[in-house]
Order: sequence, then C-alpha cells, then structure tokens
Amino acid sequence: MATDVTMPRLSDSMEEGTILNWIVEEGGEVKRGEPLVEIETDKANMTYESDTDGTLIEIVANEGDTLPIGEVIARIGEPGEKPSGRTGDEGESTQADGDRGDRGKAAEAQAKAEEAKSKAAEAQRALGGDGSGGDEGGDRVKASPVARRMARDMGVELAQLEGSGPGGRIVKADVEAAAKGNGAPAKEREAAEDGGAPAETAAPKEERKAVEAGAKGEVETHELTRIQRTVSRRMAESKATAPDYALHMEVDMTMCVELRRRLKEVEDPAPSFNDMVVKACANALREHPRVNGAYRDGRFELYSAVNVGIAVAAQDALVVPTIHDADKKSLGEIARQARELIGKVRDGKITPPEVSGGTFTVSNLGMYGVDYFTAIINPPQAALLTVGALKERPAVDDGGRIVPRDQITLSLICDHRILYGADGAQFLARVRELLEQPLALAL
Repeated sequence: MATDVTMPRLSDSMEEGTILNWIVEEGGEVKRGEPLVEIETDKANMTYESDTDGTLIEIVANEGDTLPIGEVIARIGEPGEKPSGRTGDEGESTQADGDRGDRGKAAEAQAKAEEAKSKAAEAQRALGGDGSGGDEGGDRVKASPVARRMARDMGVELAQLEGSGPGGRIVKADVEAAAKGNGAPAKEREAAEDGGAPAETAAPKEERKAVEAGAKGEVETHELTRIQRTVSRRMAESKATAPDYALHMEVDMTMCVELRRRLKEVEDPAPSFNDMVVKACANALREHPRVNGAYRDGRFELYSAVNVGIAVAAQDALVVPTIHDADKKSLGEIARQARELIGKVRDGKITPPEVSGGTFTVSNLGMYGVDYFTAIINPPQAALLTVGALKERPAVDDGGRIVPRDQITLSLICDHRILYGADGAQFLARVRELLEQPLALAL
C-alpha cells in the first residue's frame, strides 16, 4: 500500500512550500531519515528527510511547484508497485470480465493519448521548443523557482541552457545571460551569426525595451523569493503595529579585547566579540525577564527559556538561527554553536528547529564599519539589540587623561507596549557591565 508524502510544515510560520529539487528520482530507493527533497520555505531552503522506507513510485509535485501544507507531493511504496489511480488490478478475481474489458479499453485509449502527446512534443521540439518552455515534463530541467519565472517572462527556454548552480541547476544568472545573448540557446546564436534576430523573440523584445525605457532607463524586475516575501511581510507588520523606540549606549570593550587575545592562546578560533555580546545578553535576559518576553493581544508572555537569535544575511535574505538556552551555555559553547549555525545558513542546510523558538535577537553590522544602527523588532519579541563597529576612540580615564579605548555602540530597540524606557535602560546597562568586566562571561 503506497504512502502519501505531503508538503511538511518546516517552520512555525510556514503556510506553503516550493519544491526546489528532488534528491531521489522517481523509481529510486528511499530510506527513513535520508534526504528526499529540497523545499523552499518562508525561512530558508530546507532538506526534508523521508520518514519511511520504500521506493519513490510517483512524484506528484514537480520542481518549481508551490503547494500548501498537507498537499500530496509524492508517493512511496514497494518496488514495482503502481501509484494508486494509474491502473487497476487486472488479476483481481472478483472483477467481472466486463470491467477488465473496460479497463483494457481505457488503458488502450490512454496509451494512444500518450503516443499522440509524445508526437506533439517531438513536433514542438522540431520547431525549436520542448512543448513546456523547459519548466516541467519528462526532462525535469533543474532550475530555481526564480530562474523559471524569469525564463517565462523573458522567453528563454530552460531546456537549452546549461546551469551554473549546484548540481548543474539553472539559476537566475544563467537566464539573464541567455536573455542578453551570452548564454543564449543555439537557435538564437545561429540566427545572430546569420546577421538577423530570431523571429518573434529578439527584435520584438528590443523594441519593447525601447518603448518601456524612459527617464529612469530600462526597468529590471526581480521576483522576491518566498523567504524574502515572508521577511518583508513580517517586518512591515512589526513596524506598523509595534510602537518601538531605541536606546543607544557606548561600551568599553578594552577588557573584552584582552580576554579574546588570551583565549586565542588556548583555543583557535577563539570566541568572537559578537559571541561575547550574545552571552552577555543571555545572562542579562535571565535577570530581566520582561525583555525575554512578548506582547500579544493585551497581555505579556514571559518565557522560561532564553533563546537568542543571531541575524545572518544569506542569499539575498535574512535568516535568524537560534541558540537555545544561551544563558545555560558557556562562552565557548555559544561560539561553537554560532559558527555551526552561520555555516548552515550560508550553505542552505539550516533545519526547522534551528530557526524556531527565538525570544531575543542580536544583529551585528559592525563588520561593515557601521558605527550604530536601529533595526526592526523580530515579532513578537519584545526587543532586539544591534551591534556597531569596534573602534578605538578617545576616552577620559580615572585620572582625567584622554586615552584610547576600544569601544562599540549598542542599540536596544524596544516594543513600548511591554518595555518602558527604564526597563530597556536597566537591561542595556547590565549588558554593558558584563562586557566591561567580561571574566564572568568566560566562567
């Protein structure tokens, strides 16, 4: 009996997913716990592992298809098993001869229809196409959803392109190159070599561009990925509903610089300054539980777990993996887990549990030379901390002398519905205290 594989819920806010890549081909062996399909969700591209053994007898959702949670995307059964609904069981002794005859006629009609479809496809290819624009069909062209949409809009046939992405997948850059002629299909290159443009493609396209070009020049449109759309929606909702304010505070990091120098002598790579900020925030969140909460529909939610998210930019999207129970972890544990999570985000291998359950977020743009900045709270969290660049700045010591000190600027963005000014200031002051006397962070 075949088992339906449905679109899984891979994040707490996921409503639908897009099939990016079938790792197992139709007819291939499937094992429990091994990768089956790569899916684009609202948070990241994630690999879904099979929860049963068997053979992938039918792929229902093709690469590029978007389906809601719970919809059937494939079926797993025994070797040689036919997908339900394709054919009947001709050997069933309880079936009447007339029924078998009807099934035989139906099968014959279906075979003729398939033969006609095949001939039509061959004719289409003879005319220069594959009958589907390379989006779907028997060849299963590997292409990202963005590349498929661009190909349809720009009249580029995916089946005639060579992908430069992982595993030969066609990506946006390949479609753009083909549209410009650098990676164009063979028929377009031949037409160009003959001194002319392919009929109904290049010439009308150039004409349309000329018409559309105005004072701003030609317009290039980029479709948002599912992750980008979700981030845009959530950030817009946060900005529209949360009455936020920002507190800025300079922190002397001289002792942290010295601590890191000493840690590098015993551990390489040593914890980063951002790791130290995450650990200081985790400790301070335990002491200030309201900052580790959320405002929801006229009430406060205070969480017992301190889960600090770290904002990571990857593939034109913002992903926030979470260090769970950060207040219970040592500085070294936080550093190692942070490196692992950041690597998974950039490799597209982050898993649903690793991006869920955050109660507070740290965002760092200091590596780009940004002195300080504000950001949008990750809903429904009560606050977010931003980290500016570490720079040597003049400071006055206890003796009244001006001396150079390593400093950063921290900014705490708060939801005023749950955190008042004094609440935010007390929390930020505690974070500064921990960073200016960081030995406690290393314990």
